Amino acid sequence: MPEIIHIVSKDLQNGWRPVLEIAILSVGIYFSLNFIRGTRGAPVVYGFALLVLSLTLLAYFLNLEVLIWLIRSFVAIAVVTILIIFQPELRRILAELGTHPLFATSHEQRETIEVIIQTVERLSEVRIGALIAIEQTINLQEATESGLPVHCEATPEMLETIFFPNNAIHDGGVIIKGDRIDFAACIFPLTQRTDLTASLGTRHRAAIGLSEETDAVVVVVSEETGSISHAYKGQLVRGVSAEQLRAFLTSILIQPSKRHNILRLFRPREEPAKEASPTLVSQQPKT
Repeated sequence: MPEIIHIVSKDLQNGWRPVLEIAILSVGIYFSLNFIRGTRGAPVVYGFALLVLSLTLLAYFLNLEVLIWLIRSFVAIAVVTILIIFQPELRRILAELGTHPLFATSHEQRETIEVIIQTVERLSEVRIGALIAIEQTINLQEATESGLPVHCEATPEMLETIFFPNNAIHDGGVIIKGDRIDFAACIFPLTQRTDLTASLGTRHRAAIGLSEETDAVVVVVSEETGSISHAYKGQLVRGVSAEQLRAFLTSILIQPSKRHNILRLFRPREEPAKEASPTLVSQQPKT
């Protein structure tokens, strides 16, 4: 009896280690899958993982020693490959972890939101194109290098003047920092995605590209149709109304708890609520 108690006690003492290892692996796999899901490289990773798993099972089942050795050696290369595939997403996460949020008050942010709403409504009515980026925690230094400093209060009149077609600086994007227009005529990086519809113009592709590399919220007004769109974290939603845009900007800019939660960086992108029929251009499905 004492021997049985000793064995059971020893098993209980050592039993927590496997449980802890399984828990750590489970959490790691969960966050990894959530991070991969909805990104540009998700189909590549899923296909690659399926191929490696099939080859591994085949190699072990048929005892193919050379193939087994090649698969083991290829794991190190696969790590580098994953870093290359998810370079934009990893860059954004590291940048968010290494920066501090802007100390803009909720009142300032609400005023900025109303300024943007009024601006896009007026520009949409007359079909004047616009590209507006709202800077958050990640500094848009690379985009500002190509722009012109403005450093003035953000007002609908000033934004309309900047985007007026006969204005020398109407081409390019505007960067809003806090409640002020920081730069105009900025050239934003274009997205490298190949699954986008051909109807997307340069402004929409630039909006997606900037939102892929930073946490900026980008608002677009189409010059051809006057439709309003917004891009955030590589996801473009087209054809939104002014109320839908206001609700979206408020949910992103006015809730600091969402911005400070590090775990949200690894959560899958959620499709925003749609009241009418805006078109969602997501990271994964083709349009």
